[in-house]
Formats: sequence, C-alpha cells, structure tokens
Amino acid sequence: MAKSKSSKGWLNEHFRDEFVQRSQQDGYRSRAVYKLIEIDQKDKLIRSGMTVVDLGAAPGSWSEYAVKRVGKTGKLIALDILPMVPVDGVAFIEGDFREEAVYQRLMSLINNQHADLVISDMAPNISGMGSIDMPRAYYLSELAMDFAAQVLKPGGNFLVKLFQGEGFDTYNKTLKQRFSKVVMRKPRASRARSREIYALAMGFSGHA
Repeated sequence: MAKSKSSKGWLNEHFRDEFVQRSQQDGYRSRAVYKLIEIDQKDKLIRSGMTVVDLGAAPGSWSEYAVKRVGKTGKLIALDILPMVPVDGVAFIEGDFREEAVYQRLMSLINNQHADLVISDMAPNISGMGSIDMPRAYYLSELAMDFAAQVLKPGGNFLVKLFQGEGFDTYNKTLKQRFSKVVMRKPRASRARSREIYALAMGFSGHA
C-alpha cells in the first residue's frame, strides 16, 4: 500500500532529525536517550553507586545510558510489559509493574532495600484525540508516582514524563506534597510542538 503524503513527510522529518542521527552514530536504541542525558547533565541526577529503576524501559535507551552512569557499584533494574533486548549490566523484569509478583521480584533484586531514583518515560499509545489521550497519559503517570512511593528511599528522586494540559496542575500539586522540590524540564530532544515535559521530583518525603 502506498504511503500517504503525511506519513512520507513524517518519515522524512524523522530521518533528518538531529537526535535520530546522533542516536544512530552513538549506538543508542532511541533518540529519547538525549532527553535523559540533558536532564542528567543539568541536574546531576544519576551518580555512581546508585540504585535506579527504569519504569516502562523498552526499547531500552534510558537504561543503556543510566547503567553506565551508576557503574559497577550501582544497580539498574528495568521494567516493562513489553520484551526488551538485553542491556549489559541491566536486570530486566518483563511484566506489569502493578502486579505483586513483579514488585516482589524487583525487591529481591535490590535485596529488599529501596531505590535512589525512579525514572519513567512511559506514554500511552496516541489516538490523536486529546479527550482520550490525556486521561490515559495521566493514569500512567499516577501509577508511576504510586510505584515510586513504594520503592524510593526517603530523600530519593523521581523523573517522570508528563503532558501539559488537563490534569497537569493536580499531578504537580501531588508531587509537591510527596517531594521537597519539583522542577519541570523541557529537553531539546523533546520536540517543540509536543506537550511533553518532564517533572523532576527531588527529596521523597518517605510516605505515600
């Protein structure tokens, strides 16, 4: 079947994209890695020896970068409901993070301790209808925040993808109740026309 003009235009834009080209040159699985890299460089988010959980990790570019940053003394555990090609040094759990069995497996991997950082680049499949997509996106974000509240140590940090629109203010308010500081980041690799933004919540209070 012939491609439409719009799909051809998207493909042309995609392959001309600076970050697509960089990811191919640098050997990363996705251009999304440069969002994490920029935030990490600005906020000194990931450090050697940390325990980091990558939520909704597939295809794995955030894990590829983060595992290098935590080094041999750190731990990187990636979770996704989808399969993921293995990343050296990353422990991967395939399954729904809402399920008790998945949670227990995670806790066993970190010796029933707690994580220093939870990162989440999850987003729903986009239908193009804001009235459907926005509630789906915030449902995932709320699940991610609840998960972070279970696994983070007091003082831990949480990085999550959000979308500006209905639900944003309420979510931000809840983050500020659970963390001592919340800042918003819009990395260059996040396309300007996208409502996508990243909330970095620092200093987990230690209670849900």
